[in-house]
Amino acid sequence: MIRNETEFPPAGGRGLRVALISPKGPLYRHRGGIFRRSLRYQPLTLTTLAALVPRELDVELTLIDEGIADVPERLEVDLVGLTVITGTAPRAYELSERFRSHGIATVLGGPHVTLIPEDAQPHADAIVVGYAEDTWPRLLRDFAAGAMKARYDQSPDLDMANRPFARRELLPRRRYLTNNVFEATRGCVHNCDFCVVPAAWGRKPYQKPVEDVAEDIRRHGARKLIFVDLNLIADRDYARRLFLELIPLRVQWYGLATVLLADDAELLELAAKSGCRGLLMGLESISPENLRASRKGFNSPDHFVRVVERLHAHGIALQGCFVFGLDGDGPDVFRKTAQFAVDAKIDLPRFAIVTPFPNTGLYKRLLSEGRILTHDWELYDGQHVVFQPRRLSVQELQGGTEAAWKHAYSMRSIAGRLRHSPAPWGVRLATNLGYRFYAHHLSRFYNCDWIIGRAGQRPMEPGAPAPVALTVSGAEFSNRKASVANLP
Repeated sequence: MIRNETEFPPAGGRGLRVALISPKGPLYRHRGGIFRRSLRYQPLTLTTLAALVPRELDVELTLIDEGIADVPERLEVDLVGLTVITGTAPRAYELSERFRSHGIATVLGGPHVTLIPEDAQPHADAIVVGYAEDTWPRLLRDFAAGAMKARYDQSPDLDMANRPFARRELLPRRRYLTNNVFEATRGCVHNCDFCVVPAAWGRKPYQKPVEDVAEDIRRHGARKLIFVDLNLIADRDYARRLFLELIPLRVQWYGLATVLLADDAELLELAAKSGCRGLLMGLESISPENLRASRKGFNSPDHFVRVVERLHAHGIALQGCFVFGLDGDGPDVFRKTAQFAVDAKIDLPRFAIVTPFPNTGLYKRLLSEGRILTHDWELYDGQHVVFQPRRLSVQELQGGTEAAWKHAYSMRSIAGRLRHSPAPWGVRLATNLGYRFYAHHLSRFYNCDWIIGRAGQRPMEPGAPAPVALTVSGAEFSNRKASVANLP
């Protein structure tokens, strides 16, 4: 039951106490990575929300990432905000109900809430739908005045310019592979059938001024960094200006893009000059029919080898992602795809089970065909089969995905790919051996982030003000995309 706004009186003389929590499912909760250390990069969402707190409010903040720390049974706070991806929705609801039973108001936001707000609404006192740059500060002001509403929707005129920088110092840097995580854009212009983005946020791209992005990097002192943007080259002119802005910074960066970059010689050259050393690309399938049916026809399996060659020629490694369970997939797809990845010399192949996230085109189609097997959101993580495949049994899809991982990361396959990678020898060896270990322990380990080596850190420039605030990322929702690297 949703409380009405009058049930939350103003805080009175003292300041507000607010906790921001990123819940995790049981497989990923408070654990290190393959090497007993977290291989995750620091998420932007919590630190962004912290930065958006209005300056005039006296707010005491507590940030908890359940991937590295436990959530206390009790919190001495007035308000708890939880960011929710589909796979963590049950845990977020559980935590929200616990805090509400203690008389603490709760707010849910994030990709899952945006995709299916009616699912989240009963589990919190308020929900935030869409990007929260404008709505989160408005909610906090309303809460401080004792007038928090039940729902806040993204501003129709949302603008990413002149936003505060993420307050990365509020989460412990040593617990992550790196906290050199940045965002230049949000959204994607494409309309892929299984993708969360068009279903949740539409196809309108949002962009930060390239000067703001460069200034954030400079102030933070990053030498090696990750862009979590879902498609950094969605707007060619913007990407060109961003790459030119990065060149003087002399950084090395890793991010996400589409295969279309390989066909744009000028933009690819600029990406390399700006410091690009690795990209995650959704290759998805070696079947043209699957790609067309998924509305990703701009991918062409006949050109994938050329994509790898052109990236390698510019010193850029590729993490190529494939999904299994599309309607054209039969029992032979797993071995064929894994061997293709080896033959194509993809630096780090990744394999996932296609997941029909709620209200995506794929979900609606499978639901209409009666093929959705469960609405246990905890299983919507890219590693479990939650629908009935057309040409495979559930067991064949689950087992075949594991077999593909093991084939691609056999010692023979690793040796066949390793010598062609442009990554430093230490990095390419560590990543492949790490993924080999993961391939044999799929039920135990999180799909670890792409290891980029220990990120270097420049000292702050003398007199440079520390970043005081930050921005909210909707990109961290999918296990694949959030992995460079949701892209959660």
